[in-house]
Amino acid sequence: MKLVKNLNLPINYLFRSFGTYGYLCAMQFPSKLIEDAVNAFATLPGIGKKTALRLVMHLLQKEANDTKNLSEAILKMRTEIKFCKTCHNVSDEDICSICSNSYRDKSVVCIVENFRDIIAIENTRHYNGLYHVLEGLISPMDGIGPEQLNIQTLVQRMESGEVKEIIMALNPTIDGDTTIFYLSKMLAKYELKITSIARGIAFGGELEYVDEITLARSIQSRLPYENYLNKN
Repeated sequence: MKLVKNLNLPINYLFRSFGTYGYLCAMQFPSKLIEDAVNAFATLPGIGKKTALRLVMHLLQKEANDTKNLSEAILKMRTEIKFCKTCHNVSDEDICSICSNSYRDKSVVCIVENFRDIIAIENTRHYNGLYHVLEGLISPMDGIGPEQLNIQTLVQRMESGEVKEIIMALNPTIDGDTTIFYLSKMLAKYELKITSIARGIAFGGELEYVDEITLARSIQSRLPYENYLNKN
């Protein structure tokens, strides 16, 4: 029978200790350390106490060095991660690998809400320009205004005159459309082609959950923003 390292207890004993009855009432833990670990995992989005307990049980069965490597990787990510000074994408350096890539088309900038959307678009392998991360959307209902987003740095990037096209790749929601409308007015004084990704994405959806084929077609079939206004 497999034992939990350093506890000298069968692993299935601990699972029985947190069985069905345990979940119907308050959880009882044989160790304060396990309870603290479960509570810590349960703070993650989409992780409840039951899933958190399974993760803790899994770590107890792993070598101590494996758990150490995991904790060190998370801590290093959190303390050493940087945000690109140009586009605000997550980066290991002051300038991200996309902005510093000489093979990228610097005349095209794709505006996204967060870095997860960059990952989604990059996975399509149909875009070779640069990005600008707003880190949110204008949302009056949530008290989020333009001054709380990375809009001023976007305007500063337009001053060089190197950018010729802006692609609005924001979620097709009310907040997304509000942000697109605001940005199009802000950038109207520059000689730019302002486009929006084609609306093959359902209204109310989120970009990071769109399949790669649909997203790739949306990038390839982008339309002038004026056309989008006329069709809505």
